[in-house]
Amino acid sequence: MLTAAVLLWMAALTGYDVRQCRLPNGLTLPGFAAVMLVATGSGHGPAAALGAAALTTVYLLVHLLAPTAMGAGDVKLALGLGALTGCFGTDVWFLAAIAAPLLTAVVGIVARLGWSAKTVPHGPSMCLASAAALGVAQLA
Repeated sequence: MLTAAVLLWMAALTGYDVRQCRLPNGLTLPGFAAVMLVATGSGHGPAAALGAAALTTVYLLVHLLAPTAMGAGDVKLALGLGALTGCFGTDVWFLAAIAAPLLTAVVGIVARLGWSAKTVPHGPSMCLASAAALGVAQLA
């Protein structure tokens, strides 16, 4: 049930970001709160908090240095996804953190060549990379 809730949250975020090119606070922040609540209740609170802080710091720095390259919604989504992946260890966190920008870059290149898009939303890549990293962790 918990896995389904997380996947539903990620699907809602992805769909919204693809349609609107923004991530609403009404999805990002409650998701972060829910992840932290479950993580704390299961004894993973410190790892979740560290994962959230680390990923959000990276995203915030990019946002501050290049605001047109990364939106504030991506920074807020980093809270929840950093917390989620942080619960599963450093390897999972790093895999998700590295895979998301790489995936966005690939999609951006294809979009630019295929339909002349100048930008692509980053939230879907963040969600897909996190889900994939969590899936790999479950297989290991």
